[in-house]
Amino acid sequence: MITNGIILAAGRGERMRPLTDHTPKPMLAVHGQPLMAWAAQRMQAGGVQTLIVNTAWLGEHIESHFGDHASGLPIHYSHEGLDFGRALETAGGIARALPLLPAAAPAFWLAAGDVYAPDFDFSTSDTLGRPMAWVDAFLRSPRLAHLWMVANPDHHPHGDFTLTADGLLHHGADATGPRLTYATIGLFKPTLFSQAWSQIPAGNPAGVASPLAPLLRQAMDAGLVSGARYDGQWVDVGTPARLATLNATPPHASHGRTG
Repeated sequence: MITNGIILAAGRGERMRPLTDHTPKPMLAVHGQPLMAWAAQRMQAGGVQTLIVNTAWLGEHIESHFGDHASGLPIHYSHEGLDFGRALETAGGIARALPLLPAAAPAFWLAAGDVYAPDFDFSTSDTLGRPMAWVDAFLRSPRLAHLWMVANPDHHPHGDFTLTADGLLHHGADATGPRLTYATIGLFKPTLFSQAWSQIPAGNPAGVASPLAPLLRQAMDAGLVSGARYDGQWVDVGTPARLATLNATPPHASHGRTG
């Protein structure tokens, strides 16, 4: 079972202004609760036992609201804003947060705090506590990440990566298969952020800001990133208009997750 999760909650949310001038984007209300609470609840339902949240812009609002627990999960905070005065982007933020994971953690869930996927299944074990077959295969393999992909939304029509028939993801234009959008939900091995792949020192003590996409593309070139399609309800809550539309649309049952 994968028992650790990271929710990314450090971004400024420029496209959400003026709503984010005084409220961090993951704390904007969606169907009566903070947006990031949906991811925390789904992680808790899937067996996650400890949650790490990185913060920067107005991060004190997040900690003030949730305290040391969210949806019954103990929270550890990675305070990028307090430590460095800014967000460290995705890879930099993950590298900074990794020391908060147990040393023996084989993998961790990652989800963006500004994405709404109310029915995503974070389960990694069956009712008897045995690892699901796809999880066991991932952990035994040399693969470094497994990403969930969604149909391209109107605001991102060309997608991010191609999902091929063998279940691998590619970033080049020559790959055969559907080009889909990364849902910002994935299962990652800490090795991806080690010195073998990343230039960021362990724990990111200097606060290096670094995006995740170049690291993923490097691992894809080595055939070490797999993926699956997710067809459940999913919204990248990136603008005030999308937030308003989402709150005007009741949640609906989804098709769940495909591992």
